[in-house]
Amino acid sequence: MIVIKDGNFTPWFRALLWISGLVAAVLFYNFTTGRLMYWGIVISTIIAAIGAYAEKANALRLKPFDNSYQKARRTYSKSIVKKEK
Repeated sequence: MIVIKDGNFTPWFRALLWISGLVAAVLFYNFTTGRLMYWGIVISTIIAAIGAYAEKANALRLKPFDNSYQKARRTYSKSIVKKEK
């Protein structure tokens, strides 16, 4: 099962994160009390936010889970070595 494709979460996984976070927050709010309710809502809100931010990154065509920075870092280090010689 592939979760990351082309540098971002797959569409079904983004939707799953977002929906499951919202459902979990509602369930914790309605069926628990005290600290368990607080921490349940906090954690489920974080899960929903990850799904929403991944969807926003997809809409902007960003690739938050891509390894292109490593390629850029290698290219940059090679150019510095050439300038120093």
